Amino acid sequence: MNVLFLCTGNSCRSVLSEAIFNHLAPEGLRAISAGSQPAGQLHPRAVALLQRKGISTEGYFSKSWDNLPLTPQILVTVCGSAAGETCPAYLGPVLRTHWGVDDPSHVVGSEEEIETAFEQAYAIIRARIEAFLALPLAALQQDKAQFKAELDRIGTLLA
Repeated sequence: MNVLFLCTGNSCRSVLSEAIFNHLAPEGLRAISAGSQPAGQLHPRAVALLQRKGISTEGYFSKSWDNLPLTPQILVTVCGSAAGETCPAYLGPVLRTHWGVDDPSHVVGSEEEIETAFEQAYAIIRARIEAFLALPLAALQQDKAQFKAELDRIGTLLA
């Protein structure tokens, strides 16, 4: 099963989601991330945070949803603007859900306030991914309505 984490810039929240998911997921589950208007580079604080958490960032880069290397079965938007954007037609019959997370890269303040924002975003994303991975995925794949309900419920979880 492939999961696509989508955001506008693909530099922070979607990349955090991709890296955390791939770090925690068992074999057979894979995440990728992309953006509708990719920033072209990963946010340095997001990369540093993942490295501090012991999560590899090797091979990750800011990329467009136009050239995905695989077809996702699940599409998770992690920013408000991406949730309102039209998904590309080639994604086809994909389960869509929105797990909005405030963008820590937009926080203005002291070094401590900015770091706290990144830690909070990380904690929310990780809690949601852990909840996803705890689902009875094989059973839910047979019941798309229930699967969608579970994905939407997870999107309301806070750390």
